[in-house]
Amino acid sequence: MASKDAGLRLSQNEIDDAFRDPKWAELYPPVLTVDQAAAMLQVPKDTLYAWSSCGKLKGCARRMGKHLRLFRNRLLQHVFNEGLNDDE
Repeated sequence: MASKDAGLRLSQNEIDDAFRDPKWAELYPPVLTVDQAAAMLQVPKDTLYAWSSCGKLKGCARRMGKHLRLFRNRLLQHVFNEGLNDDE
């Protein structure tokens, strides 16, 4: 079944292009803190922690001790291409 939001899918080239500008690359490096990821996605930090706890960030986030780190490109692809459905 095709997603009704198929037109919102991000390609790797689109993501790369978005961070070619040194300003954006510095603000949002390839490995993000929760603060950086929350700012990039414009969601509260608590939302990212909740998504992580529910397993909705598999493949794009890792715990380093007590710290959560998110892989920028994977996170964007996951959010925009796969979505964060409640049934995951």
